[in-house]
Amino acid sequence: MKTIKFYALITVLAFLTVSCVENSQKYKSAIAERDSLATEKQALDSSYNQSLVLLNDIETGFAEINQNEKEMKVNLQGVEGPKANKRELIAAQMTAIKNGIEKNKSRIAELQQLASKNGKANSMLAETIKRLQSQMDEKGKQIIALQTELDQKNIKITELTTTVTEQGKNITEQQTALEQQKTELKKQDTDMNTVWYCVATPKILKDAKVISAGGLFQSKQVLNSEFDNSIFTQVDLRNISSIPTNGKKVKILSQHPKNSYNLVIGTDKNITIEITNAAKFWSISKYLVVQI
Repeated sequence: MKTIKFYALITVLAFLTVSCVENSQKYKSAIAERDSLATEKQALDSSYNQSLVLLNDIETGFAEINQNEKEMKVNLQGVEGPKANKRELIAAQMTAIKNGIEKNKSRIAELQQLASKNGKANSMLAETIKRLQSQMDEKGKQIIALQTELDQKNIKITELTTTVTEQGKNITEQQTALEQQKTELKKQDTDMNTVWYCVATPKILKDAKVISAGGLFQSKQVLNSEFDNSIFTQVDLRNISSIPTNGKKVKILSQHPKNSYNLVIGTDKNITIEITNAAKFWSISKYLVVQI
């Protein structure tokens, strides 16, 4: 029994010791330092990976610049004379070289900024950046020499200007075609939704040849020949939902589905045509003829 009590006491003392250690300032400082080192290591790993990506991009950029430069020097041999295609190719290669140099400058600046964040840890990277900048300076001198050669062979401005002019011409033509297309679509939309209506007495409708008087066994003919369009009001079917007739008795002579409109009598006893379904109302005829 005493042995059991002894071991129990030892266990309690051990637990209390661990608890005291965990709550001590030294223990907390050690844990904080460990976490800080882990965070710093994670940041360094991330910085290292970013640096590798940038270095790879820069090396690839230099390889592309050198390749374009090599091909351009070959094309420059015997370029004199009216060889438009070859001269345009040389101009395009020169543009690619200059673009590549600008991209590499930007990447090196980004790499330099990354290195400055980590101080001493990046001393080797700083040396690499210094070497890359030296390469860029040397490449810049080579490009100046190439540009001078282009000037001597009368390639620089003329070919690039021609290319830009052609591109501008193509863009202008595309914009013009697009505007014409928009205009045509707008016209089609207007035509599709344009309708006409007229509200008039039988005499006016006959005089305008909108209706023709029928004989003894013939009914009136509506809009069956050339008629005077000036007595009609032109509207967009999407913007009109009612048509006042100013008449107490009306007769719709043109063809329109019965379930697409209502005849509403106002307080003044005059009738208004209320269109309840525009698409259906104008589906048979785009001309509404109302006799009052």
